[in-house]
Amino acid sequence: MKNNQHDDSSYGNLIVEIGRLFINRPYKAKTLEYPGKEKLIVNVSAFDCTTFVETVLALARCAASGKISSCEFRKNLKLIRYRYGKINGYSSRLHYFTDWLRDNEKKKILIDISRRLGGTSRRKKINFITAHREFYPALKGKEQLAGMSVIEKNLSRRNSCVIYREKIDTQKTEIQNGDVIAFAANQEGLDVAHMGFALWEGKSLRLLHASSKEGSVVISKKTLAAYLKSNKKFTGIIIARPL
Repeated sequence: MKNNQHDDSSYGNLIVEIGRLFINRPYKAKTLEYPGKEKLIVNVSAFDCTTFVETVLALARCAASGKISSCEFRKNLKLIRYRYGKINGYSSRLHYFTDWLRDNEKKKILIDISRRLGGTSRRKKINFITAHREFYPALKGKEQLAGMSVIEKNLSRRNSCVIYREKIDTQKTEIQNGDVIAFAANQEGLDVAHMGFALWEGKSLRLLHASSKEGSVVISKKTLAAYLKSNKKFTGIIIARPL
C-alpha cells in the first residue's frame, strides 16, 4: 500500500510494518554494553534506538528472502551490527552511526542518500566513547580501548553528509517509508544522537523509533521536521535507504 505519491518502495513498506509490531515495547538503554568477551546479544523485548533499527532490518531481510528462522535472523543481525559481519572484539561492533552506515553500504544493506537530497559535507572529531570510557565496561582493557581509539581517529578524518534542518521541508517528498533517519548531534565527539525509520501517515512524515523520552517504541506525534526543529541537540539528519 502506498502512503503518498512519492512512496513506491515495497521493501520500505515491509520494514515499517515489521517495525509497527514492536510499538509499545519498552525502551532500554545500553542493552549491548556488558563486560567480558564481545558476543551477539539478541533482545526483542526491549530496545534502544539502534537495536530497534538493527532488529527490524534483520527481520525484514529474513522476510524478503523467505528465510524466516532464528538462525537466519541472528545471521542478519550480526551482519548488520558488526564490521564485515564478523565479531572480533568490542571495536568490531559498529558503535558510531557514520561507521555503521559506511560498513553497511559496503555490504549492500543500505545506501546513503543524504547528498542527493541536499546534504552538506562536514567533518567532525569523533571520540565520545573513549572520552567517556567509564560508561563502557568493555573498555577497561587496554587492547579494546586502543582498538576503539583507532576507529575514532579514522572516523574523524572522514567527511559525512548532513541535511540541515532548514532543508527538510523542501526535501521530505523524496523520503520513503522505511528509510533510516539518523539525527546529527551537536554534542562534542559524537556524530549521531538518535535514529529511527521514516513513516508516512497520509501527507505527514513521522518517525518510527525507540524513544527514551516516551519510554517505548512509538510513532512520533510530531512530524519529522517538527521533531528535528524542537530538539536543540540535533543539527540535521542523515538518510540511509535499505536495499
